[in-house]
Amino acid sequence: MVQKSRRKKVLKMTGPVIAHETVTQCPSCGKVFGSDALLRLVPARSNVAYDVMVFVGRSMYQRHRTTEEIRAELAARNVFLCPSEINYLGRKFILYLARAHRQAIPRIRETMALAGGYMLHLDATHAGDAPALMTGLDSLSKIVLANIKIPSEHADHIVPFLKEIKQTYGTPRACVHDMGSGICKAVKEVFPGVADFICHFHFLRDIGKDFLDPAYGKLRNRLRSHSISTKLCALVRQTRQAAYEQSSNPIDLPKAILNAEQTPSLLPLLSAYGLALWALHGKHSGDGYGFPFDRPLLSFAERLVELDRQMPRLLNLSKNDEANNIQYLYKLYWAASEVAEDPTFKNLVDDLRWRSRIFDSLRTAMRIALPGGSGLNDNGTTQAMSTIQEAVTRFRSRLDQDPTLASDPLCLNMAKQIDKYLDKLFNNPIQVDTPAGAVTLYPQRTNNILEQFFRELNRGNRRKTGNNSMQRVLKNMLVDTPLVKNLDNPDYMAVLLNDKADLEELFAGMAPFLLPKEIELHSGADRILPGFRKIIKLPALPEHIIRLAANDG
Repeated sequence: MVQKSRRKKVLKMTGPVIAHETVTQCPSCGKVFGSDALLRLVPARSNVAYDVMVFVGRSMYQRHRTTEEIRAELAARNVFLCPSEINYLGRKFILYLARAHRQAIPRIRETMALAGGYMLHLDATHAGDAPALMTGLDSLSKIVLANIKIPSEHADHIVPFLKEIKQTYGTPRACVHDMGSGICKAVKEVFPGVADFICHFHFLRDIGKDFLDPAYGKLRNRLRSHSISTKLCALVRQTRQAAYEQSSNPIDLPKAILNAEQTPSLLPLLSAYGLALWALHGKHSGDGYGFPFDRPLLSFAERLVELDRQMPRLLNLSKNDEANNIQYLYKLYWAASEVAEDPTFKNLVDDLRWRSRIFDSLRTAMRIALPGGSGLNDNGTTQAMSTIQEAVTRFRSRLDQDPTLASDPLCLNMAKQIDKYLDKLFNNPIQVDTPAGAVTLYPQRTNNILEQFFRELNRGNRRKTGNNSMQRVLKNMLVDTPLVKNLDNPDYMAVLLNDKADLEELFAGMAPFLLPKEIELHSGADRILPGFRKIIKLPALPEHIIRLAANDG
């Protein structure tokens, strides 16, 4: 029988609507029933429809929009929400997505089984004293499987996470990760006998840092002792100002240099300006891999050496003018020469040059992170693994056979590193049986698939906050936020939706759960309680509280 009827304002992406709901009650058991149609539109005890929640979640975590940007986009649709409500909806979206993912696990397992299993890639991102966010991903299906926040990458924290993955998804065909001792121990304990590989990019980066950083750090300190960057920047400012003062159209000055048919009237001034900038630009050189693959300070140092070599000839060829612009060329020469003629600086440059050649030989042997490559997204060439292994073996033999390398402590350490991880570097195709027949699986030799995600996470935070630090983000982030990456995967979406039209319909069909408490549980503990911002602004708060306590007595 009908118990009552009521009106409810619902905020949809098409604008607010008024829903008229008829509530009925069973005369036998007294159970009350609301409108199923309304529950498919909006969650119970909420007036924000599922489509708005999904829009907020996707905007916040996929499009990396700020709260105010989302608020403005919603306002254009006549949906008005305060910033705190938008942030709440964003976190609510993640919890709904995590619950839907857990419900889809049997279907995900079935899909991975049909493909021959899964390759578990493990990686974590850190920032300051925030907990590390560790993610496990299947490189075959490109699906984020599980996430956890841990105090550190100690094996004791990683083992329970891997056991949960094993229980949920089964044993992987192979594992790929970095060289951290904690993660290596944890993988060995939880997945004994499973093919275990080290990411080639991580291996090269770590071995290169150990090999090059001692000399590179000394070169950095030597350059700082000469304050050469400061001197060159000052010269750039002086010559730029002089160019504006001496030319009626400074914008055309670069054209005069590029046009070699005639000599510009301000050539000494323009030369000093351009060469100083050229030297400083060496500090920004590289292919985007980062140190030790890119060595911008060495490039900067080599440009200073080149200036020291070429400037006497340029000075002999240059003619002074009324403004005495040749003085700037002399300033540039003296600044570069002071550094380039420093014996300690010379030795450091020579040391770094030959060490860089040794390290680059290993890069060439491993066919990854090569000069002119695709930067941090480089997954290595498709060269046969046996060919790469043979090249690395030859490089390793060279470390023993070359007398200079065999007596160098850093080369000896490099040889030990190669020997330690040699068995974990080279993987052969894995043959597995599936319901559809035999399948050959090829483990990826890098962990770039996860590294790219963490970089995207950092870029999104930088866009929203203007801050490069992830410390606060990682502290307040819900642990399952990385599941958002799966939404870009069409195969995953087909498994997740399971014949549902979209996320809105999927979320609407899920059983209710205690969402407010769960969100509050994951919220940052340092948030100020509602109303206290006004209280703490009281100039005489202690006296005020004392008076309250006195009145209570």
